Amino acid sequence: MNKKTVLVTGASRGIGRAIALAFAKQGYHVFLNCNRSVIELEKVRSEIDAMPDGSCDMVIGDVGNPDAVKDIFKKIYKRCDALDVLVNNAGIAHIGLLSDMTDREWNRIIHTNLSSVFYCSRAAVPKMVSKKHGKIINISSMWGTSGASCEVAYSATKAGVHGLTKGLAKELAPSNIQVNAIACGCIETSMNSQLSEEERLSLEIEIPAGRFGSPQEVADMVMHLVNSPAYLTGQIIGLDGGYI
Repeated sequence: MNKKTVLVTGASRGIGRAIALAFAKQGYHVFLNCNRSVIELEKVRSEIDAMPDGSCDMVIGDVGNPDAVKDIFKKIYKRCDALDVLVNNAGIAHIGLLSDMTDREWNRIIHTNLSSVFYCSRAAVPKMVSKKHGKIINISSMWGTSGASCEVAYSATKAGVHGLTKGLAKELAPSNIQVNAIACGCIETSMNSQLSEEERLSLEIEIPAGRFGSPQEVADMVMHLVNSPAYLTGQIIGLDGGYI
C-alpha cells in the first residue's frame, strides 16, 4: 500500500469518528474499529469513501479481548506491512460509588480502557520497530492525572494509560517510535450526554475556558502530534480548557 496507514479504535462516533475523518482528509488509509456500533461505523466508512482520495477498511472487534486484537491485526497486515500510526481511543465511562461497583463492571472498564491499549500496542510495535518508524497516540483523560470522585475506576484506567504511555515511550525511543497521550477534559461526546443539565452547568463554571471541548479539537491535537518532532515523546498533553 502506497498510503500511510492508521488504526483508530472506537471510531464509530465522537472523538474516534473525528480522528478517523481527520486522517482520511490527510490521505491516510484508515482502519476503522468498533465493537458494537457497526451501523455508526458504516456511516463513517461512507463519509471517508465519499472523499476524493478517501480509503478505509472496517476491522470489527473488541480491542479489550486479546484474541479479537490478533484477528484485527491479521486483517490489517494483509493490507499493509506496518501501521504508521496507532490511535488508542476506545473507552467507556462508569459513574457511581466505588462500593457499588460490581466485579463485572470493574473488569469491563479495565479491559476496554487499559488492556486495549496494551493489546493493540503489543500487536503494532514489532512491525513499527522493524521499520524504525511509527507513532502511538493514546486518548486519555484529565481524570487520569487528578482523579474524579464517583469515577474511581475510570480514573484508575486512565492513570494506567498515562503510566503505560511514559514507560512505552522510553522503551521505543531508541527505535524512533513516539508514544504520547492526550488527557482530554470535558468533551462534547455521548459519554458526557448522561450528565444532567445541572451537572453540566456546574462543570462549565469550573472550566476556565467556560465550555466543553469538541471532538474536532481532539482530532486537531492528534494531527499535531502526528506531525510533531520525533523528540516529543512520553508526554501527557492536557486538552482540558485549563481545568487542571
